Amino acid sequence: MYISKFVTPEIIFGKGSLNQVGECCSRLGSTRVFLVADRGVMEHGWVEKALVFLREAGLAYEIWSNFSENPRDYEVEAGALHYNDAGCDAVLAVGGGSAVDAAKAVAILSTNKGRIRDYEGIDLIAKPLPPLIVVPSTAGSGSEVSQFAMIVDSERKIKMTIISKSLVPDISISDPLILSTINSKVTAHTGMEALSHAVEAYLSLAATDLTDVHALRAIKLIAENLRASVASQVNEAAKVAMAKASLHAGIAFSNAVLGLAHAMTHQVGGLLDLPIGEISAVLLPFVMRFNLISRVDKYAAIAAAMGAHTGAMSQREAAEKAIEMVRELARDVGIPASLAELGLSESVIPELSRNAVKDACFITNPRDADVEDIMGIFREALAIPEGER
Repeated sequence: MYISKFVTPEIIFGKGSLNQVGECCSRLGSTRVFLVADRGVMEHGWVEKALVFLREAGLAYEIWSNFSENPRDYEVEAGALHYNDAGCDAVLAVGGGSAVDAAKAVAILSTNKGRIRDYEGIDLIAKPLPPLIVVPSTAGSGSEVSQFAMIVDSERKIKMTIISKSLVPDISISDPLILSTINSKVTAHTGMEALSHAVEAYLSLAATDLTDVHALRAIKLIAENLRASVASQVNEAAKVAMAKASLHAGIAFSNAVLGLAHAMTHQVGGLLDLPIGEISAVLLPFVMRFNLISRVDKYAAIAAAMGAHTGAMSQREAAEKAIEMVRELARDVGIPASLAELGLSESVIPELSRNAVKDACFITNPRDADVEDIMGIFREALAIPEGER
């Protein structure tokens, strides 16, 4: 008998919903909140707005933002010390994927001993975490609803994947208004990250009927709205749609996990310290090409969700169309066509490939692969595709 599990946080969604943060923290029993925020949301005033609602709820707080765009192990370990020294009793993240990942890592170490690398892998967290509330500032990472955290191991220069249901936030608050202060480049990177989450979750070996519904809805919303969201910071309808897409994609991949594109992305991200959404967007069409034979039917469904008129196509033609449409969307929003444009050199491919097969996301890839296969994909992704020259 097949058994599956499906987990989500309490989800609060809507314009202006940031005003719920004080009530939510108080409802979870907090009196002193550890507020984790990235510099972008601080500069645009969203943290100060959140503090108003914490004060109205009578809550004390500590603000922490001493982490990189790709949070490092030593940064989150210092953050956990700060949390405990300040006597905090809940973690509130306001920001993009880096802030949420850092907040989750701090939460782990606030109640569990050791180094953050001790929790790399699946279900290695033993003790319950403090209450965790997340307010995402980008439409892409899906961290606000997921059981994932990504932290850079500064010695090995790789992104560690930490997976545990303990990391699913207690409450997710998605306020699309926050997206209006995100620039076009970040909007493109995070939107394509959401697409890669949705596509890989849909194709995952752990996909279920429930995750498929969310994955396909995310794919449709992104195909219809990402270009408009990148084009204009004030397109409110596009921002709302992309916030919904991020939620759907996050729910899908949190429960179905991901695949080879992310296993490879994590290695490049740890080495080059680039936005993970940009890297995954470059790699996704190449990995889709490799995985195509595993689920031609699902590829055809992806093409239909992205707006292709597949009725007159064979299933294989529709599947090929899906890859073409992903590549076209990436090109339209300014994603580089190759890894070489990101600064990756061929000399590091063997090591990256060996590390990728150890990544937890590789387990659910729909097609078997070995190190040689992954090296081949990396090499293909280094060269600019013929049609892009």
